[in-house]
Parts: sequence; C-alpha cells; structure tokens
Amino acid sequence: MSLPAEHIPWLSDLSGKFVVVEGPDGSGKSTQAARLASILRDVKLEVVEVREPGGTPLGERLRSVLLDPETGEIDVRAEMLLYMASRAELVASRIRPALLRGACVIADRFVSSTLAYQGAAGGLDQSAIRDAARAACGDVNPDLVAIFDVDEPTAAGRMGLLRDRMEARGSAYHAAVRRGYHEQAETEPETHVLIDAARSFDHVFADFLAVLASRFGRPEIQSNSSPRNVEAK
Repeated sequence: MSLPAEHIPWLSDLSGKFVVVEGPDGSGKSTQAARLASILRDVKLEVVEVREPGGTPLGERLRSVLLDPETGEIDVRAEMLLYMASRAELVASRIRPALLRGACVIADRFVSSTLAYQGAAGGLDQSAIRDAARAACGDVNPDLVAIFDVDEPTAAGRMGLLRDRMEARGSAYHAAVRRGYHEQAETEPETHVLIDAARSFDHVFADFLAVLASRFGRPEIQSNSSPRNVEAK
C-alpha cells in the first residue's frame, strides 16, 4: 500500500509516542504494526518495535514458558505476574529509554492484553491487574491503544491449526477476551480505539492511519472504525 500524501506531514508527530496494537492472534495486528514501523522509518523517524511477552532476554525466556502448550495450566494470578515481570523488564530496558530519546515505540501487546486475557476471560480482578501494572510500568502508559477487532471464527481461520497455549483455549474464552477489549474501548475512549479488522489488510491499515492522524495530527482524516460501530458478539 502506498502512503497517501496527506498523511505524511503529521508522521513526525509520532516522535516520542507510545503506540500499542492489541487484539486476538489472527487479527492482523502484528502485520499492521510492521507496516506502520516501515512508513515511519521511511520519513526518518526512529522506531522501536517490541512484542509481549518478550522483547528482552528475560522476556523471551518467559514467553517460551507462557506460550508453550507443554507448560500446561498456570494459576491465573501467577500467569498475570509472569506477564508483568516480562513487561517490567521491557519497560525498563527498552520502552522508557526509547521514549526519552524521542523514538516512536510500537508494542505488539501491553497491559490491555492482560486485562482482556487474565482479567475478562480469566476472572482475575481488574484492580489487581492495574495495581500490578503500575508497579511494573511506573508512569509509562500508551498514547494510543489500537484494538484490531475480529470474531473468533475469523481469527481462527487465519491462524490455521498451529496454536500456542493461549490460542488453544476454547471459543468461550476467546469470546470473553473480545468482550474485555470492547469494555476497554468503551471505558477508556481517550486512548483505546476499536478497528474493524475483518476486512482486507489494506482497508484496515487505512483505518489505522486515520485513527493515528486523528489522534496525533490530522483530525480531518476520518476513519471508518469507531467503538460505536463495531458490535460486540
């Protein structure tokens, strides 16, 4: 996809911004994050891409434990704290330093994932998650959380048969995760935006750019997606 000229002037406004992409595996969020990083680098902006869990030596080791099907079931509180441990190291060693030097940080998952997976779907109290997040992240919070929204059958069809420990959980679990994401978009509209990700990747990317433009530079560029026009299932 070529970048429309009207988007270019505001891209530099993403310097020092923290953008998080969220949604289920199979939503296309990682593809969209990579495309955004590419166009930002084209305009000579420093971009730091990170993923969760992971992004550091410790985080990658925790990722292998958390996502390996052979790990089996983990108590939901322990699971949450392992994600937070990975997150704390990532914030301290990569995210905070990058933001301080003016880079744009693009994270593939952050605290919103924990609220959706371990909170809404896992039953863990949201306040406990937020308390742990404050301890792990300090004052580092996203400027934008773009939630790429698809239903479970669509996401599953895109992923195929190979699933990690979290992806292999049943449809009821993933429906609860989706509801959790919708609740975040409804209660935190100043930072959380739903994007209809069931369409073509080019269509979705155009909406992603429009959301970024409206938040950071060009509000006249309209998106087709909003928390009001994506129905929760």
